[in-house]
Amino acid sequence: MTTFGQVFAVPRFRVLFASQALLVSGDTVKMLAFSVLVYAQTGSPGLSAAAYMIGFIPQVLGGVLLLSIADRVRPRRLMIVGELLRVAVCVTLAAGGLPVWAALALVFVTGMPTPVFMAARNAMLPEVLAGDAFVLGRATIGVMVAGAQIAGFAGGGLVLAAIGAESALLVTAALSLISAAVLRLGLPDGPPRARREGAGGAGDGAKAGGPAGDAGTVRTTLRVNRALLADRRVRGLLLAGWLPPMFFVGAEAVFVPYLTGLGSASGAGLVLAATAAGMGLGDFVVGRFVSPEGRERLVFPLMLLLGAPLLGFAAQPGVAASAVLAAAGCACFAYNLGLQRPFVDAVPPERLGQAYGLQGAGVMTTQALGAAFAGGLAELVPPHHAIAWTGAAGIACALALRATVLRGLGGKGRLTPPGRAAESPPTPAR
Repeated sequence: MTTFGQVFAVPRFRVLFASQALLVSGDTVKMLAFSVLVYAQTGSPGLSAAAYMIGFIPQVLGGVLLLSIADRVRPRRLMIVGELLRVAVCVTLAAGGLPVWAALALVFVTGMPTPVFMAARNAMLPEVLAGDAFVLGRATIGVMVAGAQIAGFAGGGLVLAAIGAESALLVTAALSLISAAVLRLGLPDGPPRARREGAGGAGDGAKAGGPAGDAGTVRTTLRVNRALLADRRVRGLLLAGWLPPMFFVGAEAVFVPYLTGLGSASGAGLVLAATAAGMGLGDFVVGRFVSPEGRERLVFPLMLLLGAPLLGFAAQPGVAASAVLAAAGCACFAYNLGLQRPFVDAVPPERLGQAYGLQGAGVMTTQALGAAFAGGLAELVPPHHAIAWTGAAGIACALALRATVLRGLGGKGRLTPPGRAAESPPTPAR
């Protein structure tokens, strides 16, 4: 089995790992700082909550309309542009002078291309790490993301208390600048993925790595999204990654009112931190100690168990028990590791960036729907019952998806573009 040492021995993986750690930490601080800044200016909890989430909402639009750019522009260039855009937004917000509506609009509009930047990053990993090393690399990044979120929330609170929201935004800008420099100095400037694989003819390619091909970015994005979703194997793997988590994340949205109702508002932070810790632990254990075949066998059992701990909230547990239940459920998110190799095998290499972008956009959409479902349920029944019922819905969803998921894991070959024969996955370069 591949070890963490072998994964970190690959220089380009170290670059991707470091830059993503900077990105996640900086984004966490930015979300906190912007939310606090809006609340300080308006005194409105609703606008403060909107400021916290507004950067996620437009990612759905970006995922629907812009994703083909991820395969038609040089990957390193896209990732660096994403970092520099974050720098510009944070500096503008920190400078002050914008009315609240303009600040919210700025964050909304600049959030649209985020799925493109993330798709370019995610699609590079299977090119950098081959075979089981790729899955362990995904697990390692999952552990890092959980740790960076915990550190970002804790460190962001300290930074806000010490220097204020405007200066905290400048901290995010500085982290993004460092990340851009790491990417520029540490990654080779490879050609666009679609051009590299000779994909799709004149309408798919982009001359000199530009985003606008003959067919147009939006048209190409919609056409490739339809082709991906039309393939039964790819669709099954996407649904497996989208639907069961939406109920768990929906339940998370009710943790704050539930624990506040118990008289422990601070306990909500502890429980949310426990979810991140549980996710990191699950990725570490399954990624490091389970064989590649074992990970794929565990997909359905872990997917089924994802909602089971939430049933325990029917007993109205306290803060400590809630943290244990939340961490146990979140550890089951490690089932996603078993989807990684089949997903890369099922998607043509020249479409891998867009496929990862579609995956991410679907996650954002379904999680928003899950939060709406759980929040609406909590208006009808007590919050602890809403959490338990959401867990039951997650279990029912997993059972309904069983045949679809197994087909996605067991299918052979890959989605074949029109006019092309199916081909074996390329050996990722090191």
